[in-house]
Amino acid sequence: MTTADNSIFVGNKPFMNYVTAVVMQFTTKNAESVIVKARGKFISKAVDVAEVASKRFLDNIVESDVKIDSEEFKNEEGKEIRVSSIEITLSKKK
Repeated sequence: MTTADNSIFVGNKPFMNYVTAVVMQFTTKNAESVIVKARGKFISKAVDVAEVASKRFLDNIVESDVKIDSEEFKNEEGKEIRVSSIEITLSKKK
C-alpha cells in the first residue's frame, strides 16, 4: 500500500510486492525518498524489503535512515498492549 508521501506499509502481501513498490517509487515516480513502515511481526519483513530493494534492484544508489518506536493501545479485550514499529527511509545518494 502506498500513500502520497511515498510511504509503503508492509503487511500480509507477498514480499516481492513491497520490493517492487519501493523500486517503482524511485524509478517511475522519480521519488527522492521512500519510507518503508511496519509494526510488530512485520518489522523483519520491512527490513528485508529495504535491503533487497536497495542492494539488488537499486544498485546501492540509496542510503537509509532507521527510526524505531513503540505504540501503546487497547486491543479487542480492552487490555493495554505495546507494539513496536519501524520506519526505514531510503533516500537517493547525493
